[in-house]
Amino acid sequence: MNWRSLRRWVLWGPVVLYALLIFHFSSQSNPLPALTSLVWDKALHTTEYAGFALLICRALRGEGLRWWRSITLAVILASVYAASDEWHQFFVPQRDADVADWAADVIGATAGSSLYRLINEVIKLEAGGWRPGAGGQGPEAGG
Repeated sequence: MNWRSLRRWVLWGPVVLYALLIFHFSSQSNPLPALTSLVWDKALHTTEYAGFALLICRALRGEGLRWWRSITLAVILASVYAASDEWHQFFVPQRDADVADWAADVIGATAGSSLYRLINEVIKLEAGGWRPGAGGQGPEAGG
């Protein structure tokens, strides 16, 4: 396996695995009953798709896309997958397709891809990526 193939696996493998986990749990009539009885359904959807979009955004950034394209495309891809997931649940016994669940998924996807950007900015600051007096490119200058 060459470096490029390995890099693609590292970037996209977690995305594919996460998508498979979503599909697996969506195929069950009552997935994780101990959790779903304690946590609000929409909070679970938001968290689930925040993680998914974060991984997609990470992969897209690793492919060299700019931040705004990575975030936008991650939200779109996660939202389309969420819509297909809701449609899939329509055919699962004791499950239904719910537009409100999809909306929570989209909110989560937006939050997750944005969170990935924020995490990267914090890491850059902590690693010394910004120096006072370095051409006005600090947090005060919006850069």
